[in-house]
Amino acid sequence: MSARPPSPRAHQRARGGVGGGGVAGGRFGGTARAATEALVGTVAGTSGDEDELMTINENRNVGGVGGGSIGGLGPSDTEPSAISASNSSLSSASSSEAGSVHSDGEQQQQQSLQLLEDDGPGPSGRHPMDATSSSCCPDGSFAGQDQERPLVNGCEDLWSWNKRDRSKEVWLSRSDNRRVYFHPNWSKGTAGIRGTRVLNNGRYYWEISLSQRVFGTSMMFGIGTKKARLHVNMFTNLLGEDRNGWGLSHKGLLWHGGVARNYTKRFKENQPTKIGLLFDGIAGTLTYYKDDVCLGIAFRGLNEVREPLYPIVCSTAAKTEMLLSETRRDFVNLQDRCRAIIIKHINTREKLDRLALPYFIKNYLAEAVTESSATVTPLELHLIDQYLY
Repeated sequence: MSARPPSPRAHQRARGGVGGGGVAGGRFGGTARAATEALVGTVAGTSGDEDELMTINENRNVGGVGGGSIGGLGPSDTEPSAISASNSSLSSASSSEAGSVHSDGEQQQQQSLQLLEDDGPGPSGRHPMDATSSSCCPDGSFAGQDQERPLVNGCEDLWSWNKRDRSKEVWLSRSDNRRVYFHPNWSKGTAGIRGTRVLNNGRYYWEISLSQRVFGTSMMFGIGTKKARLHVNMFTNLLGEDRNGWGLSHKGLLWHGGVARNYTKRFKENQPTKIGLLFDGIAGTLTYYKDDVCLGIAFRGLNEVREPLYPIVCSTAAKTEMLLSETRRDFVNLQDRCRAIIIKHINTREKLDRLALPYFIKNYLAEAVTESSATVTPLELHLIDQYLY
């Protein structure tokens, strides 16, 4: 039985269906394009919002964007009413969003740490991070146990932060350059400063007192070479981002070579804290102390570093403050010990110049003299003339 040919109406329906399909395809295609554009816009907007939220987080409790003064840099007892009209509206809507941003970042960080721990030690038996931590302290005790203060039998070490080797977002207050303020007005990135002390081949201990403003993406303490960066226009763990730095962040993570690993508990926010660092250039180790408690050896192999190493601190948070509260060093030899005793009594260049000593001895003593603006009293001059001549 022969097939019946299609009717003209069927042809019309077929053409209409194709046309309708074409129209529908165009409609659906336009919808897909619109959805794609909306998704791209949403992703871009989300990225911008995250950057804005991070900026707000780094500048929390800041009284104003401009016009900040050095007198207002320390911790305050009262909260400002608002940062600005735009920022206040963003802050009111960002409390939960900021938490999600940081939780995502911490989740990614924990994933990277888990991957690092799963890798296990390398062929040499050491961890892939060449500076490994240990629960043992330099004196043989375990981390967390009570120990005497490091280098208690050493002498005071006279160094400060280097005003010529710092980020422009770092201010130094006192005349001795030992108190540092980060981002005095508004934070837009990460700022750091290097110390004047060269650490190689010696044993040094220094303490850094933090104000109650402990927060943000990263506040770091450690050491680095001259190649370690001191400023970047983003919120990051700057000290230890490459192989030129070794640092501990306030989140309890050690950083070196761009790799992080767990070391201690996260610091409590908005609570004053004291951090101690013990560098042993002979053993090649760096050990941290928190509020006079040893946290264990953090980095090893530092005696193999041939470039000069310096103390470094950095911060992403606005108006954070760090004070170099104590600096001590071990004696190199008996001559060094004798000089330390002499300098306790002859502690200014003016007093030293009055001594009738050979040039080389006077020059050796001058290396340990602190330049001071304090004048010598007539009574001190009389005692010098009476007992030293």
